[in-house]
Amino acid sequence: MTKQGKVYLIGAGPGDPGLLSIKAMECLQTADAVVYDRLADPRILAYAKDDAEMVYVGKASANHTMRQPDINKLLVKLAAEGKTVARLKGGDPFVFGRGGEEAIELLEAGLPFEFVPGVTSAIAVAEYAGIPVTHRHVATSFAVITGHEDPTKGESTINWSGLATAVDTLVFLMGVENLTNITKNLIANGRSADTPAAVIRWGTKPEQRTLITTVGTAAADVAAANLKPPAIFIVGNVVKLREQLQWFDNKPLFGKTIVVTRARAQASTLTRQLEAAGARVIEAPAIKIIPPEDYTPLDKAIENIKTYKWLILTSANGVTSFFNRLDNAGLDSRSLSDIKIAAIGSETAKALKNYGISADLVPPAFKAEELAETLSAEVQVGDKILLARAKVAREVLPESLRALGASVDVVTAYETVTALDNKEELLTALQNGEVDLVTFTSSSTVTNLLTSLGDQRELINNIPAAAIGPVTAETCRQNNLEPDIIAETFTIAGLTDAIQRYYKE
Repeated sequence: MTKQGKVYLIGAGPGDPGLLSIKAMECLQTADAVVYDRLADPRILAYAKDDAEMVYVGKASANHTMRQPDINKLLVKLAAEGKTVARLKGGDPFVFGRGGEEAIELLEAGLPFEFVPGVTSAIAVAEYAGIPVTHRHVATSFAVITGHEDPTKGESTINWSGLATAVDTLVFLMGVENLTNITKNLIANGRSADTPAAVIRWGTKPEQRTLITTVGTAAADVAAANLKPPAIFIVGNVVKLREQLQWFDNKPLFGKTIVVTRARAQASTLTRQLEAAGARVIEAPAIKIIPPEDYTPLDKAIENIKTYKWLILTSANGVTSFFNRLDNAGLDSRSLSDIKIAAIGSETAKALKNYGISADLVPPAFKAEELAETLSAEVQVGDKILLARAKVAREVLPESLRALGASVDVVTAYETVTALDNKEELLTALQNGEVDLVTFTSSSTVTNLLTSLGDQRELINNIPAAAIGPVTAETCRQNNLEPDIIAETFTIAGLTDAIQRYYKE
């Protein structure tokens, strides 16, 4: 029996991926094909299945990758093939999203569809700028108007005479390029030229920019500020409330563009913390975690795990890799009941907690030298120690332990390799002078980023750098990069705090 295809017409929201609904996420997770617009954040697309067909049909002003009639036909084709289709549209499908047109075409083809509402930019963007579309004693009505009418209509069908003065707050979507005409019609139909107005570009995103103006000066002010789409235009006395209600662009890192070089699988934690503080983040993973070429040494050590007095794990990656191999051997944390476990750093200790284990020893400073010093009171001559870590790492820890008379087996649990898969995005931002800070969370992120940049590494020479701790900072110096920020607590949270203090000072 042929599978019945279906299209979910999904509102992806105004830009902030956190505003995506749970239902929209669930639809994406089950879709065979995803058809998405220009405004869909990559982190929203990450919810799609790995094998989902991804089709970009982005439309910018006067620059259409695929025209609407062709998008309609594409949706019909995919659904007719029996595929579950997630059609991602910026904002809400019914607020100038042309969702109705797509649904009618599907209906005429006898294909099922559902609408998944999205957060509309008409309200959310204003809200992120601290401008309520309604407010007691200020505005009791609002209207959402297209700023870009169908050019084939010949003449405007907007009731300017009724709209200009009958509604307190006016929100024009996609109207930046038509501001001269919009404001001219408003003034001609009775709206005062002195009425407060605002233009908000890339609303709800870290690169949001808000211009406060008036109806009479809006067109000239936008031209002078060189504000381009996507943006909304708000008219009404509610704009004055921004002085009191502004919040998003008050965040400590708002307006800063920060590069995160951590491995893609781990970058989200740092990204979330920086974005929560208002930063725009470019994830440029300089490293990728991969299995070692040969698991034999690690597997042999696990086979003889009972012979060790100490197991030392130096990173969360090491924890994950070690327990994966433990599981592969048909064992679990119970096999470590007679062994003491040391962890470098709170993140490593936290990763152990996921396996039901509390580290016996976590040094106060999260580096190898501190662990070696702390262990010196615990290790006796002849003790066997298993150190599971990355393939490339400093030798200070095993050398220090051997100097104490211990027998140390160093095994590779994982490797890090260069993996800058969005090099062009990073280079463009660097070349345009958009980057304010580059973060490094390990020595390998330093060396691998520089390797990836090659002969263009000079692009980061004069950009402030933040290191998660003194070891990473020293690697920066060895590569002629002087870190401006060194976290006092060698964790992601500590690094975020250090960055905020740097910009506050």
